[in-house]
Amino acid sequence: MPTGRVIEAYNDAIDTLAWVLLLMVFELETFVLADEKLRGWVKWSLNAVSAFCYLFIVYSFYGYVAEMSSLTHLLPTAQPVCELAAQGNWSLARGQDDYVPLTGDNCAALADVRLLRLADARVLGEVAVWRETKRLAWTDVINAGAWLLVVAILAFDVRLQLRHQLSGAAMRYSQVVKGLLYFTLLLCAVYWGVNGSVLDFWDAFLWLVAFFFIEMNLFEWQAETSGE
Repeated sequence: MPTGRVIEAYNDAIDTLAWVLLLMVFELETFVLADEKLRGWVKWSLNAVSAFCYLFIVYSFYGYVAEMSSLTHLLPTAQPVCELAAQGNWSLARGQDDYVPLTGDNCAALADVRLLRLADARVLGEVAVWRETKRLAWTDVINAGAWLLVVAILAFDVRLQLRHQLSGAAMRYSQVVKGLLYFTLLLCAVYWGVNGSVLDFWDAFLWLVAFFFIEMNLFEWQAETSGE
């Protein structure tokens, strides 16, 4: 299987592993470890783990973009749907990441329905299904992109704080930018919830709560050092 397809297929697993490790690194840096401990081999070990996480997070983001890109190349079906079902190896899209085999039993109900197919795969679906799938795929891309920006800014904040260069003004500017990004992430979570994906909403909400505590750790850390 090509690397791109592997990344698309295992987006959730890659995300979970990388984000859990990265969250642990931020917790160690902003709360658990004292400043004097964040040097030498400890510092480089945490940087290595972070780099590993960022690599897979970017790969995962690529997977979401690749999925979105594939949905922009939809073609009309050239044959009656039941003829396609007779060929075998065709799938029917019922939603995002929800596919069933196209068979003689379910093709009859689609005889008078306008169908579109993926350009690079033997998958077809109704226009309304593809429309909603595109919206959800765009939400995935926006969500993943916003998280990338959040962790990039947060990592930069931590680096500045370790050098005692995170001023109050820089902290406020960072909080404003990240606040907008967190609001975007909340909107993505709400969209998933409204569209019936309660599990995705709950998962996104828990990650927001987890990073809220990281932000509080950073705020308290910066306040302590600025008062010294």
